Amino acid sequence: MLPLALSLGDPAGIGPELIAACWADRQVADLPPFFAVGGARLLVEAAATRGITLPVAAITDPAQAAACFGQALPVLGDLDGAYTPGQPAPPGARLALASLEQATALVTGHAAAALVTGPIAKAELAQIGFAFPGQTEFVADACGVAPQDAVMMLAGPALRTVPLTVHCALASVPALLSAELIERRCTIVARAMQRDLGIAAPRLAICGLNPHAGEDGRMGDEEIRIIAPAIAALRAAGWDVTGPQPADALFTPRARATYDVAIAMYHDQALIPLKALDFDQGVNVTLGLPVVRTSPDHGTAFGIAGRNLADPGATIAAIRMAADLSARRGSAA
Repeated sequence: MLPLALSLGDPAGIGPELIAACWADRQVADLPPFFAVGGARLLVEAAATRGITLPVAAITDPAQAAACFGQALPVLGDLDGAYTPGQPAPPGARLALASLEQATALVTGHAAAALVTGPIAKAELAQIGFAFPGQTEFVADACGVAPQDAVMMLAGPALRTVPLTVHCALASVPALLSAELIERRCTIVARAMQRDLGIAAPRLAICGLNPHAGEDGRMGDEEIRIIAPAIAALRAAGWDVTGPQPADALFTPRARATYDVAIAMYHDQALIPLKALDFDQGVNVTLGLPVVRTSPDHGTAFGIAGRNLADPGATIAAIRMAADLSARRGSAA
């Protein structure tokens, strides 16, 4: 199998030190070969803040990564910059973007098995002209996929959940919801569950938007006007879909046993339970792409960068999931 490509993320955040920590834990965590795109010097400096002496192997081709992975962290290319933990700045944002661009090109060009993206600061990238809401939309565009067809799923040991609307104001959510959006994205999710996770008959549980799922229209009518018709259409298409369900009860242990993925109406409705249950093992995986892309489900954490406090568990989980998904796709080819 080809190695995985890891983008650095913002060098002022915890991404670089977690890449170093994952390589240091490669045997204990049983990780497949991966390489970082750029940042050889700053990765060594970031590793030192965790007490890790990081050997680095410069590579010019992803195919060289596997041979040296056991002895050193493979780093592709000459991209590099200053390591300034907790102090984001435009040069760091430019490095993060260049690493993301190169890593994405390697994966879409079939030189790497999958893409694992380090955490970026959206505000910092916006200041240097990054035109996308986030990395998901950037990777989708690079793959020629419409942004509405790239679906973010958050996955951990206890829960998988998908927010139908993502980075927007809460006040904007009701106007963004439509039966067509729900049908389209749930179909993408269900097909990805079959192809990438090997779940032949995926069970989707769809949240309501309002408290108590609207309580028959007493607390809002989006469930009646939008969500219920979408569920009916999905069922008519042969998918196992339930709802609209009250979100305050959908994430209990008993309820989670009844579905494979929960479909939420907005960002926090999906991410709060995922982070409460699986913060140190949560993975952001993009569904609907021709390539595999995952990311740890946490941000740059500038406040703890360089202090040996960040847990590598989510990055380890993202690497494992990327390898598992790409292997499953390869076996199904």
